[in-house]
Amino acid sequence: MKLVFAGTPAVAVPALEALAARHQIVAVVTRPDAPLGRKRVLTPSPVAEAAERLGLPVIKAARLDAEATEEIAARGAELGVIVAYGGLVREPLLSTPARGWVNLHFSLLPRWRGAAPVQWSIIAGDRETGATVFQLQPGLDDGPIWSMTRTAIAPHETAGTLLGRLALSGAEQLADTVDAIAAGETAPVEQSGEVTLAPKLSIDDARLDFGEPADRVYDRIRGVTPEPGAFTEIDGARLKVHDTAPVRDHPRLEPGVIEARQGEVLVGTATEPLRLISVQPAGKKSMAATDWWRGQNVERMIAR
Repeated sequence: MKLVFAGTPAVAVPALEALAARHQIVAVVTRPDAPLGRKRVLTPSPVAEAAERLGLPVIKAARLDAEATEEIAARGAELGVIVAYGGLVREPLLSTPARGWVNLHFSLLPRWRGAAPVQWSIIAGDRETGATVFQLQPGLDDGPIWSMTRTAIAPHETAGTLLGRLALSGAEQLADTVDAIAAGETAPVEQSGEVTLAPKLSIDDARLDFGEPADRVYDRIRGVTPEPGAFTEIDGARLKVHDTAPVRDHPRLEPGVIEARQGEVLVGTATEPLRLISVQPAGKKSMAATDWWRGQNVERMIAR
């Protein structure tokens, strides 16, 4: 089929590559170049760079407005495919391709509808997730489902590593689903089950509460890694927490108390402590927690 593809971040690139190998991509829609780095250099999105490498025409649009709709309509796509574009598809664009739009979403819909499904699934302690290809409708991720795959969430997986894994497996799932739609070999089914929401993460979602049980704190750290990044505060100064591990063989510490025991830096929770592995003090680079602790020259600290 003739496809128009909409996506922006690196997680959408495998899907674009898989579709380009099987179908005709008449346009790639992505968000405009953005300033990156300390020098704020305008940089194309990962999808824009991939499209250029593949020799595909690119439409850069901050919003899918009337102008973008007109330009997309002129390309004559039969089906629109969207993967993490970063904007809403509304009418009349929603009906512009003859077969509408399908969306690759990284959750088991209707669980975790919204912008951050992978992050919230880990924060909530889910042990399973997956990817869903569904027909886009005006509502939030509520369209009928074309295909769904499932995968276990590994105990130490972060949102970043899980999303990277789902991007690769989801790309093949998406390409297979588009093949089946083109051949008329599949039909969508309505969503069923409990609806949960996965809004975009705020910085407050990354603040750690050591008054919670260790497994809840650990899941939150994993869920907000790499972005926005877990943190706590010590004497009013922010300390980012990049990596931790559960421990089962240490005496309990009061919630938020940080101490060094047996060569490990531990922080107390409502249950067993967590071992701090990698941290980043304000204004400094990431470092081993043991190196950070040696520089504090104290017996204990309180994280709040």
